[in-house]
Amino acid sequence: MQRFFARIRLNYGQKLFLVATLPLILTALAISVVVTLQSRQLAEREIETLEAQLIEAKRAELKNYLSIARTAFVNIYGRAAPNDETAMEQVTQILAGMLYGQDGYFFVFDYDGTNLVSPRRTELIGRNWTGLEDDGGQPITDELIRLARSGGGYHSYEWPKPSTGERAQMVTYVIGLQDWRWAVGTGVFIDDVVATVTASRRQVEARVERTFFYIGAAMLAALLLVFVSGLFINIRERRLADAKLKKLTQRVFDAQEEERGRVARELHDGISQILVGVRYALDTAKRRLAAGDARAADTLERGISHLSGAIQEVRRISRDLRPGVLDDLGLGPALKTLAEEFGKRTGIVTEFSTVVFRNRLDDEAKIALYRVAQEAFTNIERHSGATRVTVDVRGHARGATLRIADNGCGLDRAKPSGTPGGGLGLRNMQERVEQLDGTLTVISGKTGTTIEATVPLTHLLPPQERPNPKEKARAWVSWYI
Repeated sequence: MQRFFARIRLNYGQKLFLVATLPLILTALAISVVVTLQSRQLAEREIETLEAQLIEAKRAELKNYLSIARTAFVNIYGRAAPNDETAMEQVTQILAGMLYGQDGYFFVFDYDGTNLVSPRRTELIGRNWTGLEDDGGQPITDELIRLARSGGGYHSYEWPKPSTGERAQMVTYVIGLQDWRWAVGTGVFIDDVVATVTASRRQVEARVERTFFYIGAAMLAALLLVFVSGLFINIRERRLADAKLKKLTQRVFDAQEEERGRVARELHDGISQILVGVRYALDTAKRRLAAGDARAADTLERGISHLSGAIQEVRRISRDLRPGVLDDLGLGPALKTLAEEFGKRTGIVTEFSTVVFRNRLDDEAKIALYRVAQEAFTNIERHSGATRVTVDVRGHARGATLRIADNGCGLDRAKPSGTPGGGLGLRNMQERVEQLDGTLTVISGKTGTTIEATVPLTHLLPPQERPNPKEKARAWVSWYI
């Protein structure tokens, strides 16, 4: 069994369908059980009530029969003495002749247990039946005599039907003629009642089966509905996912092209121009050396200086692509270096501040915040016209926050305030922060623009308990982000 379950592998859709349908199936089963139990209990009460009513009707019928019979001999019995044999014979003849229905008759037992009247079972007459019981051990004669002595009552037992000889349940009513010590009674068979009750139970079972069928059909319809709905939702979600994936892929391509364009511009506008100057200086120096001109050394010095500038520009571009200080020293020193270089390059007053705390950011968060700072500095340099920029990074109870503010002209007034603008740079900021489950807030006005990026606590790493030797050598920076 364990091997069987171990081999079962459900995909996401199957698990989702199982989660959706299992409560429905369990609910349907519970409803079926409850409905079945309630139906059976209700039907059983109804059947018991019906059976009691039918038996009560039989008893009332017996009582009427015995009242009619008593009316027939009451005058004889009332005038007779206790030992009047003639009167007794007259009464026995009257009772023996009173037959009704197919199996109805009157019987008489004396208190000693001897049968005196039994017109449909004449073999019983004249014999003592004390201790007589039916097949189930139910006493017959003794109980009839006991009821007669006490004034009368009903008694039920199995007895052969005179018409067929088959044993059936019989209900009798007996009264006592105390002067003669007789038990006079009559009975009716209730096999018709039993048949009616049995038929009612069959009808109940049929109704229960139909109920199960209806519940099963409803459950099947619900399962089909869930399946079709799940299939529809799955197809729709896949289409939406495909559309989002295509959109995201296009954004990635746009970001790549933007980055490639930026690098190309940096190479063309910076390094390329510097290298052209270096080549021109080297050519000039070559000609002057060939001519014996003493200015050749100055020209070489100028070419070497231009070449050093090209090397610095290459290093700058390399740092922009993947700053080594970010891996070596952390986010704080990397942002500080970025801010200082931005201030030197642009002439904009740039202030950097941070708050020391023990937790450090993971690599994803550090790279994201660093790229946000890069995009912000690029936008400030190109579009803001700012003269002052403040950079602040700190940890707090909710995580870590990078805040960059300038005193420029603000974003385009057509763009909504407080939300990232429609530019690719701001959109890249937004997407980078959202991938970390963080938030990006852009507030822009006539007095400047503030960009605030926050990453949650899930991206903060606890301090290492045992730093390696390199970390000990850089212990002063481990307190920064």
